[in-house]
Amino acid sequence: MEFFRSPLQLGVAGLFVASMSLAPAASHAADERESLETLRQTTLNLIDALVEQGIFSREKAAAMIKNAEAKAQAATASAAKDKTRSGAPVRVQYVPETVKNEIREQLKQEVLAQARSERWAEPNAIPAWLDSIKWEGDIRLRYQADSFDRDNTPAASYAALANTYGATRAAGFTGMSTANASPVANNNTTENRERYRLRARLGMLAKISDEWSAGLRLSTGNTTDRVSTNQTLGQDWNKYALVVDRAYVRYDPAEWLSLSGGRIPNPFFSTELVWSENLNFEGGAASLKGSFANNSFKPFLTVGYFPIKEDNPPATHGRAMSGAQAGAQWDLSSNTRLKFGAAMYSFNNFEGQKESNTSYQNSASYGQYEYGASLRQKGNTLFRTNAPLDGATSTLWGLASRFRPVNLTASLDLAHFDPVHVVLTGDYVKNTAFDRGEIANRTQTSISDGKDYGYLYKITVGMPKLEKARDWQVAFSYRYLGSDAVVDAFTDSDFGLGGTNLKGYMLSAHYGIDRNANIGLRWYSAESIDSFSLVAGQRFAVDVLQADLNVQF
Repeated sequence: MEFFRSPLQLGVAGLFVASMSLAPAASHAADERESLETLRQTTLNLIDALVEQGIFSREKAAAMIKNAEAKAQAATASAAKDKTRSGAPVRVQYVPETVKNEIREQLKQEVLAQARSERWAEPNAIPAWLDSIKWEGDIRLRYQADSFDRDNTPAASYAALANTYGATRAAGFTGMSTANASPVANNNTTENRERYRLRARLGMLAKISDEWSAGLRLSTGNTTDRVSTNQTLGQDWNKYALVVDRAYVRYDPAEWLSLSGGRIPNPFFSTELVWSENLNFEGGAASLKGSFANNSFKPFLTVGYFPIKEDNPPATHGRAMSGAQAGAQWDLSSNTRLKFGAAMYSFNNFEGQKESNTSYQNSASYGQYEYGASLRQKGNTLFRTNAPLDGATSTLWGLASRFRPVNLTASLDLAHFDPVHVVLTGDYVKNTAFDRGEIANRTQTSISDGKDYGYLYKITVGMPKLEKARDWQVAFSYRYLGSDAVVDAFTDSDFGLGGTNLKGYMLSAHYGIDRNANIGLRWYSAESIDSFSLVAGQRFAVDVLQADLNVQF
């Protein structure tokens, strides 16, 4: 039977054999007997400890001792025969106590190191390669109540005005159902709504090596809403679909450089004024980081290119966004941290064009300038791009403005009352490509209202993260986002039920009820800045209440 499967286990047995065989030979010296007996007992105790740790079974340990004793007896008998034949005395070289202690400690550490690496004491442990994979996830239950202002313009009026003027800021309000005897608006601006919603996310981060890693996250939601992962309950008990929310590869060749590509988390320092917190980017990004003044000043530069629509001629021409941001994190003191960034984003081929009759009659690319219903929310100024000969009832809405927003963001974290933090956040954005004259020439549509800028300020008090029971956090923010300050497709979907051309405030409170479990209330109150129909006097306002139960793992 094979008892010793590793060099270290063989070393333990060898040490025991030595202690058993040397003891008789040193019987003439009492002090040497005492030292060797100590060595023998140390070896036996080490074997017992390995048994208690589950490294050896009790039966295997007994077999090891029995085998070692047999070898010791054989060695003693052989030495006695040699002494009888030669008549020469058997000499045992003296081993100093310090040397023996070093041998014991070294052997112990080597055995324990191998036990940890090979997981001898963990018979049900997962394979070691799984240690490089980190799992994370969360589930959120939500009650949501949408309360529309009683003075809101009915959705049917938006449809009539859009047909009259060929322009709108709420194409989603203009849809009409023809199933009835007369057309009926199939969107809602006046009737309150209640929903019960669920969000589930499961993510994996795999560390492939010191330089390479990969991430994957699945979530509830659908493939037509990029700014929400909610699943509304009440779908006839049908099962939910899981979508790929993130899938990317990351390369960190140096501490100061990070490259990522695929469907990646938002690489820019930002707030919900410009980018929804649920939005993930498709493309590639590079981040450069530095460190100065004893690591208290950390500048950064992030650049990226992100395809939004595939370039597939002659049917469609591609759309993309490129962006760059420079900023820094500055530890002003041990309890004061400032982070700021300046960014510019350029949206290519997003603006609409009037289609020609020739294109309508002969081109496979007809409709390429549409800002489609599956992409837009509401707020951006739109115009009808259909060719004059196109008498179809379906309107191809295109964006009136070009988009090249400049974004300034800053956050000041005050930890004077740690673990309670006070965080002050400010954000400003301006669309530097908004030009009323250029819009009129390109679209044959004159715009007298509409805004090209937006801002947000926010104060948050409490724990930065809700990780333990009784952790808490409260927040207040005010937001003003003009109609054409940013592309409405990618902004927050909760404030005013999504989009731009909205102003108002948000109040929230969260409380930890257990480790990684919390409850929260959030109240949004938003109203339109300019008319969504481009006709003065039209109004839209909505209050949104959200009550959440969150668990994380």
